[in-house]
Amino acid sequence: MRVLIQRVSSASVTIDGRVKSSIGPGLLVLLGVGHEDEEADIDFLVKKTAGLRIFDDAEGVMNRSVMDVGGDVIVVSQFTLMAQTRKGNRPSYIEAAGHEKAIPMYESFCRKLSETLGKPVGTGEFGADMKVALVNDGPVTIYMDSKK
Repeated sequence: MRVLIQRVSSASVTIDGRVKSSIGPGLLVLLGVGHEDEEADIDFLVKKTAGLRIFDDAEGVMNRSVMDVGGDVIVVSQFTLMAQTRKGNRPSYIEAAGHEKAIPMYESFCRKLSETLGKPVGTGEFGADMKVALVNDGPVTIYMDSKK
C-alpha cells in the first residue's frame, strides 16, 4: 500500500462539477492499494499518516502532526501510485488491486483514519473522474510504502 501525503493550505475533490469534499489546512492523502496488501498495511499507514510531524511548531520547526494542529484530511483513491515504470514508457498497473479488493481497503483506511483523528475524513469517489485541487503548503510532500 502506498500513500502520497501533501500538506495543504486547502484542497478539494470535484466530480461532475460538484464539490464532493473540501478542506482548509491539513493533508491531502492519495492512496494506492496493491493486490498483496492486508489490514496490517492499513494500520501501519493510518498510524504513520496521523502521527507524521510535518506541521510547524511555535519555532517554525516541523514538529507537529495533523492531529496536533487539528487539521482536516481528504483521502483520494489513486491506483496509479502502484505504477511500475522500470521498463518502457507506458506504466504497468499490474501491482494495483482490482475493485473487489481495493474498494474495501480504501474504505477501511478512511474509516480507521477518521477514528484515529476523531473527526470525519473527506473522500473522493472510487473509480470516478475526479478533479483534485490543492494548495501545497511548503511545499511538503511525503511518499510512504507499507512494504518498504
